[in-house]
This record gives sequence, C-alpha cells and structure tokens, in this order.
Amino acid sequence: MSGVGWYVHHHGRGHLTRFEAVRPHLPGPVVAFSSLDAPSDLAPDTRWVVLPRDDASYVRDGVSVEPRSSDPTAGGLLHWAPLGHPGHRQRLAAIAAASVDLDAFVVDVSVEVALFVRLLGLPTVVVTQPGDRTDGVHSLAYRVADRILAPWPEGAVPSVALDEARDRVAWVGGVSRFAGRPRTVAREPRSVLVLGAALVGGALEQARAEATEAGWTFRTVGADAAQWSADPWDALCAAEVVVSAAGQNSVADLAAARARAVVIAQERPFDEQAATAAELDRTGLAVVSHVPEPGGFVALLDRACTLEPRWERWRTDGAPERAAAVIASVMR
Repeated sequence: MSGVGWYVHHHGRGHLTRFEAVRPHLPGPVVAFSSLDAPSDLAPDTRWVVLPRDDASYVRDGVSVEPRSSDPTAGGLLHWAPLGHPGHRQRLAAIAAASVDLDAFVVDVSVEVALFVRLLGLPTVVVTQPGDRTDGVHSLAYRVADRILAPWPEGAVPSVALDEARDRVAWVGGVSRFAGRPRTVAREPRSVLVLGAALVGGALEQARAEATEAGWTFRTVGADAAQWSADPWDALCAAEVVVSAAGQNSVADLAAARARAVVIAQERPFDEQAATAAELDRTGLAVVSHVPEPGGFVALLDRACTLEPRWERWRTDGAPERAAAVIASVMR
C-alpha cells in the first residue's frame, strides 16, 4: 500500500482540524497538500507538501496582475483557475509530482484539485459542505468523485446537490477531534465561552460587558492568534453556555461536549453556515441568533441555559473512524 493523498484547504483551520481528527484512523502513509504550514505535531508516517498560493497578485512583464482579472472561473466552468498564474501552475505540478505512488486522494475542499487528481487516475473522495451546492461547478466535482464524504448526520442538513449523488454519499456524522472523549470537568454556573470568531470587535466587547454586568464569567478562545488553544476541551466542558459559529468543526465540537450553545452563523459562500444553523434551530440543538443587538446578549445566554440538547443526533462518536473507512473503501 502506497498511501493516501489529502488536500487541506487553507481557509481557516476547520479543514486542517478535520484532517487531524481522521488521520490517526488511516493505516499507512499519508501525503498532505496545503498552502498552510505543516502542523508542529504532524502524525507519524505523514508527509506535508506546502503548496504555493494562487490567490495573490503576481508580476508579468513588469506589470502586476490581479488573478481575478485572469478568467479564474474559465467562463463559469470552474471556481478558481486563474490564467497565467505561476503559483497555480506550481501547486498542480507539486500535487502531480508527489502523487505518483498514491492509492487514493481526499479533497477537502477544491473542485479544481478534485478534477485534477481524478485526471491523474486516482480514486477520489470529495469532502462536501452544507449550503446550496447545486451550481454546475460543484456538480462536476460530485460527478467525478468515487465517494462523497458529508461530515454531518444523514438528513440533518438538506442538500439537493447530494440527493442527486446519493448512491456515493457517506454521511459519517460530525467529525470532531474530541469524538468519544470523556468530560473532564463539571459545568461552572453562569460561565460563557466564546469560540473563535463567533463574535469579534465591538460585538465581542459589548457581549463581554453585558455578561460581566449580569454576573457571568466571560472567556474567549481563539478570538485572535494570541488566544489560540490547540486543545480547548476543558474550556468547552466547563462553560455553562458556549457561543460558537456554525462551521462544521465547531458544531461537531459542541456535539462532542454536549454543550448548551448559542450559534451565530457567519457569512460564507453558498450559505454554508446558514444552512447548518437553520437545522440546529429546527431541532432545538442550539439557540440560533444573528450578532446580538446591544442589550440582547444575556437573554440569549438565559435561553441557552434552558436547553437539554440531544447532541447524540449529530453522531460524533465514531465519526472519524467512519470517515477513514470511507476513504479506505476506494483504495486500490
């Protein structure tokens, strides 16, 4: 067995976190490709190939060229393949060079990389995300995929695009790095934890002031680089209420911790987080809100305190193992 390739998109940390959750359950070597730097705690038998960026301007014939002016969508057929961009060419060349002996390839996420590795003749697993993915570009990626990995429970987030490829979709449940991990601490009454960029800037400071005035203990994790935590499990378990965005990894972590939560969907392409938040609202798994107006934050916390969310519906236990099994099923 020669191993698995895995493309890790560089936006945010969610794609990397998902890779790190699944990697321990994949036997044999893995070659990861990303524009992100390699994690300091890279798993054994894992090679990390840093890809050049293709989203910055570059100089051609002494003139600065902005990639968005270079037909990056190929007339609407693709999402991002700017003409003439050296970084784009170099990243695909790097993927090809390091994929000669691979048995399969996981793409999380890029339509262009999915098409490219399939053209290399590699069995391809495409990781999908919620939201409206009915455009022709996503459809093309789903059509070339041997399997489509959806990291949420079947039926939890409706998707017309996936309905059309149902025979190849594996809904593995929410993939969390904390799957199956026991709670380590008891909840602290009237304590709130704000994760990542769920609230930023003035909204964060307004929420802090309102919560503190009402007698809540207010903590943040990951609001900026200085507050980043590689393992916020204890903080998740200790908070009476967690305030989070609606990204797939964030929601999976909430589910693993069985947290009472206020979820604030961030604007994302294809309404990814809005679709997930709508399902959490429908099922009563979390209090779903826009960024609260001044004076409205504590009311959200009080509502969240009344929840008894049945997070087992999100199927986080065993999800990384199920994802690894899907990948193994296409290897040749």
